[in-house]
Amino acid sequence: MKKTPLYEKHVDLKAKIIDFGGWAMPVQYTNVIEEHKTTRESATLFDICHMGEIEVKGPQALDLLQFALTRDLAGQKTGQVKLSALLNDRGGIIDDLTVYKMSEDFYMLVTNATTRESDFLRVQSILQEKKFDCRMEDVSNKTGKLDLQGPRSEDILQKLTPADLKGIRFYHFIESQVAGLQAIISRSGYTGEDGFEIYASADHIGLIWDQLMETGAVSGLKPAGLGARDTLRLESGMMLNGQDMCEAVSPLAVPYGWLVDWNKDFAGKSALMTLKNQGLRKKLIGFEMTGRGIARHHYKVTKGDREIGVVTSGTYAPTLNKAIGLAFVVIEFAVPDTEVSIHIRDALSPAKVVKLPFYKRQK
Repeated sequence: MKKTPLYEKHVDLKAKIIDFGGWAMPVQYTNVIEEHKTTRESATLFDICHMGEIEVKGPQALDLLQFALTRDLAGQKTGQVKLSALLNDRGGIIDDLTVYKMSEDFYMLVTNATTRESDFLRVQSILQEKKFDCRMEDVSNKTGKLDLQGPRSEDILQKLTPADLKGIRFYHFIESQVAGLQAIISRSGYTGEDGFEIYASADHIGLIWDQLMETGAVSGLKPAGLGARDTLRLESGMMLNGQDMCEAVSPLAVPYGWLVDWNKDFAGKSALMTLKNQGLRKKLIGFEMTGRGIARHHYKVTKGDREIGVVTSGTYAPTLNKAIGLAFVVIEFAVPDTEVSIHIRDALSPAKVVKLPFYKRQK
């Protein structure tokens, strides 16, 4: 398995290590519920160095990304982050990624770990086919990434950076220093809480980790693993690439229709338009269990004697004290308050469709 620059720190902290898409990653340090609640109530630090970073530079960098991605980036300002989708020619989602505008002719794409190579190849093939005047470089191995998440994140990080963190709006970033080291700080994350994503040299990310852990100790900062990251993102109605969506799923079938700008041309548009005109057959919905049990990936969803869908994600939600999940169901059953059943082992357990997100923090 591949290891992040922080692997030995996780071992020293006696984290439980698992294989996550070929990476040796910490799933928990103490237990998932404790790490989850610490994120909601104070702050936690996540190792996200396995994610990918791709730089796009040159006079036609914007032109390339405008065609490669579904979202209109024309109005994006330097220092702004935008979520977008990268599609295949069938209109399926290769990746949901974030676009950082570093300067007029310089962008950074932040990809999911498992799609990093396919993302690069897809965008590179478009560059070569259209002959855009720009260049790409995968800088993932040179880049370290941390997620500092929770209501006390700003207070903790402010002690280690000269940047005015209050001046950074959601989905914006600044280039500054953390613990005296060059870093990119963005106000974003995957937990539903306020927090920051910190990018720095892979050689220095361990020093930043140590300084944050030391400085944040008095504020209750603790490390958190992929287990809490999963329960936090699911409570917040956020999808997991490769599980809640994949290349066989269009952005129209999941809550990503808002990422599609039909007023511009983009790779996969004609296929996506065909899917739109045909009408959706299935849709990703949120549900909560009204009976006993926890729904898991691949469990069947039924209505009466009819099988209407399949669970993509399911867990116990510590903040809400109930079992929740996401599932693809036949479109006619995607209406909130629709009562359905989940096949949990050999039993049927009642559930109902609910609006997303399940949890939203109080600002």
